[in-house]
Amino acid sequence: MARTYQALAHLLTYPTTDLQRLAPAALALIEAEAMIPKTIRKALGRLVAEITGGDIYDLQEAYTELFDRTRSLSLNLYEHVHGESRDRGEAMVALAELYRAHDLHLSANELPDFLPVFLEFLSTLPDAQAASLLGEATHVLDAMGERLKSRGSAYRAIFGALGKLASQAADPGALAALLSEPDEDPNDLEAIDKAWAETAVTFGPSDVGCPKAAALVDAMMAEPGRQPRRAAASA
Repeated sequence: MARTYQALAHLLTYPTTDLQRLAPAALALIEAEAMIPKTIRKALGRLVAEITGGDIYDLQEAYTELFDRTRSLSLNLYEHVHGESRDRGEAMVALAELYRAHDLHLSANELPDFLPVFLEFLSTLPDAQAASLLGEATHVLDAMGERLKSRGSAYRAIFGALGKLASQAADPGALAALLSEPDEDPNDLEAIDKAWAETAVTFGPSDVGCPKAAALVDAMMAEPGRQPRRAAASA
């Protein structure tokens, strides 16, 4: 079980003064486990420097502009597969039940498909299994990383790290399909409203999507027993 996933989850959460205080510890944990190449760990160091040294209100505004105002950078994984359709709700219910079955209990304001929550879940699994489940989402994560790179965002390092932790590379066709989708301007409110109003969107073949509840259930059947852990626990 690797706490690197948990540390990355913390760095990807909404900036707060607590995160500013704890971010160096998260980076130290990542450095200690050394599961990620040194070049990416250095890039994560630059992100941590931004978090710890930045004005908290500027950090929060930048985070909101990146992840809350553009669908293509949504941190809710099923948003990239199901949009706002009923299928997303059903998938999230199944995923929440899976978490509960493995003693991961979400707070009332946490969505099960929120990427930091999913990473927290992966931190409770054996390394090979965590890497395999993460591998189901690599095309989505890589596409988000490319979009963040084009914006010059230090958050790009987190997605580079996840790509290295995953057991498989992104499917080229699925990645290309994602990147062919419009990348909304976070200041164009009309375009944002239109994008969020669209129904289910599938990127690539139907069996190459974000981690699906059914796939997670199947993969978890062979792994009984682990230490209970709450989502978003301190790194």
